[in-house]
Amino acid sequence: MTMDHRYHHLDAVRSTLSLVIEPIRQVINLPFSLASDVSENLSSRSTLLDKNEELRVKNLLLKAQLQKYAALQSENMRLRELLDSSFKVGEKVLIAELLRVDLDPFTRRIVINKGSNDDLFSGQPLLDSEGIIGQILQVSPFSSTAMLITDPSHAIPIQLNSTGQRAIATGTGRPGELELLHIPSNTKLAVGELLVTSGLGGRFPAGYPVARVIRTLKHPGKPYLEVIAQPTAHLQRSREVLVVWPTTGPAPESTTGAK
Repeated sequence: MTMDHRYHHLDAVRSTLSLVIEPIRQVINLPFSLASDVSENLSSRSTLLDKNEELRVKNLLLKAQLQKYAALQSENMRLRELLDSSFKVGEKVLIAELLRVDLDPFTRRIVINKGSNDDLFSGQPLLDSEGIIGQILQVSPFSSTAMLITDPSHAIPIQLNSTGQRAIATGTGRPGELELLHIPSNTKLAVGELLVTSGLGGRFPAGYPVARVIRTLKHPGKPYLEVIAQPTAHLQRSREVLVVWPTTGPAPESTTGAK
């Protein structure tokens, strides 16, 4: 060993043995290397799956937040429109939210989240940013039932905005239609004519938009036109409404509008 250490006589032998043993060592170490690689791959795959799941959850939350943001933006726009309308109205107003819509096909009624504790009264007008919606029918301390202008038992005094000619607009029970009564057959009435409240009866203040004429039909031998109008208010889409206190004060209680 001393001679080998000093003169390196066995270096060649060691080199040869190393070349012979190296493949055997690699074969012996192969299962361990494969196990290590597989473990590392599994760990990497597990990490990627965990990160993918985390990103998927974050993406879902962001989408939900985006939807909520869009809903809040729409609500903000509706409230802004109502607020703008409240300045135009001039009377005392209060914003109320819809709690329920009556699904009875023969009535058109809604429930709002304001009641007698907010000084609401039967017969009080409701409107949105585009026009008249209806009137309060029944009042309880914390909520009220309102009748829409399309309810078959509702009627409202109106006048043609262009001429001032008066008439009565009644509900048909159909979501987007009113019928005008007692329009003489010789009346020149164009499609698109704006109908506004006349103020007669003291319930609805004068000048509020009610509907626009969408169809007129003259029946031979009959003294009156058949006139169908579409409400200007978003009766099927409104989620907030303006409750109005007419400057003339509360109207007498009634459950059938102005009929």
